[in-house]
Amino acid sequence: MTPTVSRLDRLKQRVTGTAFGALGLLALFGGTPASASEADLVLPDFSSVTFFGGLNGRQLLMSGIAVCVVGLIFGFLQYASLQKLPVHRAMLEISELIYETCKTYLMTQLKFIGVLWVLIAVVMVGYFGFLQHMEPGRVAIILFASLVGIAGSCGVAWFGIRVNTFANSRTAFASLRGKPYPTYAIPLQAGMSIGMVLISTELLLMLFILLFVPVDFAGACFIGFAIGESLGASALRIAGGIFTKIADIGSDLMKIVFKIKEDDARNPGVIADCTGDNAGDSVGPSADGFETYGVTGVALITFILLAVEAQYRVQLLVWIFMMRIVMVLASLASYWINNAIQGARYKNADHMNFEAPLTFLVWLTSIVSVALTFLVSYLLIPDIGGDDTLWVKLSAIITCGTLAGAIIPEAIKAFTSTESRHVREVVTASREGGASLNVISGLVAGNFSAYWMGLIIAGLMGLAYGFSSMGVGALMIAAPVFAFGLVAFGFLGMGPVTIAVDSYGPVTDNAQSVYELSLIENVPNVKEEVQKDFGFALDFDKGKEFLEENDGAGNTFKATAKPVLIGTAVVGATTMIFSIIVLLVGITTAANGQQVLNAVNAQNLSLLHAPFLLGLITGGAIIYWFSGASMQAVSTGAYRAVEFIKANIQLEGVEKASVSDSKKVVEICTQYAQKGMINIFLVVFFSTLAFACLEPYFFVGYLISIAIFGLYQAVFMANAGGAWDNAKKLVETELKAKGTELHAATVVGDTVGDPFKDTSSVALNPVIKFTTLFGLLAVELSVELEAAGQGMLLRILSAVFFLLSTVFVYRSFYGMRIESAGPTKLESSAQVKTA
Repeated sequence: MTPTVSRLDRLKQRVTGTAFGALGLLALFGGTPASASEADLVLPDFSSVTFFGGLNGRQLLMSGIAVCVVGLIFGFLQYASLQKLPVHRAMLEISELIYETCKTYLMTQLKFIGVLWVLIAVVMVGYFGFLQHMEPGRVAIILFASLVGIAGSCGVAWFGIRVNTFANSRTAFASLRGKPYPTYAIPLQAGMSIGMVLISTELLLMLFILLFVPVDFAGACFIGFAIGESLGASALRIAGGIFTKIADIGSDLMKIVFKIKEDDARNPGVIADCTGDNAGDSVGPSADGFETYGVTGVALITFILLAVEAQYRVQLLVWIFMMRIVMVLASLASYWINNAIQGARYKNADHMNFEAPLTFLVWLTSIVSVALTFLVSYLLIPDIGGDDTLWVKLSAIITCGTLAGAIIPEAIKAFTSTESRHVREVVTASREGGASLNVISGLVAGNFSAYWMGLIIAGLMGLAYGFSSMGVGALMIAAPVFAFGLVAFGFLGMGPVTIAVDSYGPVTDNAQSVYELSLIENVPNVKEEVQKDFGFALDFDKGKEFLEENDGAGNTFKATAKPVLIGTAVVGATTMIFSIIVLLVGITTAANGQQVLNAVNAQNLSLLHAPFLLGLITGGAIIYWFSGASMQAVSTGAYRAVEFIKANIQLEGVEKASVSDSKKVVEICTQYAQKGMINIFLVVFFSTLAFACLEPYFFVGYLISIAIFGLYQAVFMANAGGAWDNAKKLVETELKAKGTELHAATVVGDTVGDPFKDTSSVALNPVIKFTTLFGLLAVELSVELEAAGQGMLLRILSAVFFLLSTVFVYRSFYGMRIESAGPTKLESSAQVKTA
């Protein structure tokens, strides 16, 4: 092990030791009488309410388990089908090498997530065991639930890389048949396999807690489960985003330095780039999607149990879960319908627009989901609360989110598609202005996209607010908050398809790389061999053309899926923050007998309460620190990767880079991904504790600020990066200008956009949700200590945690800087070895 890795291990030991000491002190002084919290929420008796004239709620929810099993069977059948597709041994060898490096990376991350879990477990034990005085058995079950959440996030991440590495080589080989349709169908099949397994697994686990965990601590299990999956997703998203962009930049820059082709097999950075495509664009999104789906559900369950009148809780809980179950079936049906339509249209076509059938699938799923939403709502809750129109209004609120799942991708395509005016403007600017104007034009696209995305989300949330004001308040307090949670729920209504079109991208990206790395064109007698063994004539020119064009479609739909997940995080955070507000403000009974928030305490949620305003300002600071810290890790890691590649690449006398050199680049990427992640995660961890202990209303402002700043920063960065990425693709495919100055300018823009779109922006999603979820426990812990007269201890702990956070803020830059190199080192690193 290298000295750097040893220092990292020592850092882990110091971190865990410090955290145990600080949190142990908190738990020691925290033995106070328990008070009500989310952990104490009790689920209602689902069998007490009947639907459809005879079935009770529990029986209906049990039917959901059967649907989940169907979804899992479908996903694994697609997995088996992909594995059996024909593939040439040269391509299979590359895809299996990519899988092995992905597996090694994922196992490294799992070990590190275990270290991070220990920190979270200490807080949960301190809170539930010492403050809530739960018996050890119940605390153990909560901890187990958090491990299940981590296992779920990591399990679907592993499934994602296995499916994608089956699909990448099969897609590359299928492209050589000379028809474009298989090049589209295989990545989509892989994506649907991942999407169905991911959503079905998440829904199955939540139904299990809902139906089989004792009702008096199911609430605590939901919180533990959500924190666990959020921890897993945060770590995999952050580390994966850093890894993939170190590798991508290191590989891409070689095209400019040495004037070599895309994915040149002699470049030892290409295997790391392929691994990164999966680590960042498959592992991260899979874990992120799993966590997003679960956390949104937990937020709605918590809201219903806190804010809805007791007699309506069963109906609303059964309703939202049946909506999820029905939408799984809607996604599956839409996929089959789309396959039949697109197969008839393109199966024998010589050319196709790869974006068109994906767009059709998204809109078809959205329309089918909306129709089923209204139908099932009418059947389930035709007269909830004695109002026979509320089912329409609640359906309309969900529809605001479901339509967003189709409207947002359309809006994003206006800034990231190869057909968009913004992307073409980036190319035009690059013709005369080179890399400088390329970068400026990309920034313009990102800023404009944030404007339109903000208006779209605000507009949809405004519509939801309007519907919520039409009688929904009779069932609950703070009906608009419930409406916003339903919008986030609707964003994910067509979850399998959203995940599928997102997963389409890493397969198409890898397929192009697998083709180049396999050197199949150089295999002796390959045309005769393929004709004999597989029964078709190879068409290399068309294959390369289809793979490049399809990669552009993959880039576009990766870009469209990101704002959906980001929007869900922000809108869903509103509902989670409400749980904290209820805890702080309290609920009273109004003169008309209706429950309302305590108006006196609610005054603290205004600009007139200075800590609340200060919290709003502080949250923005964290977002900008995070953006810089994550890109700093990419910058330093990419520098080390480029340094190694330039010193070791061999361009004469060899066909491909050595496996040992390729693995060394993967090692560099993993090393800096972990170094960056540990700094970032611990700043988020200790900042959450520090600000929760400082002042509860400061913390609420802090959470609101993180969500709002995070939304615009993430959308801006994701879409600027998407515009730069497809500008380069446009130059490569439509203009066929590889190796020119124009191409070099767009490569520079693409490498600037890499950490924008695939590191900082996408990782903001789990960071927002983890901070909010973990903040639930942290602020409750603070309130408990304050009520016990430990205010001075709280201020001390806040200062200690804040100082610890600043240590890692300092390390996130000064501990990650690119050290200057002397002339000799710079000169030697630029030399190219020859055979």
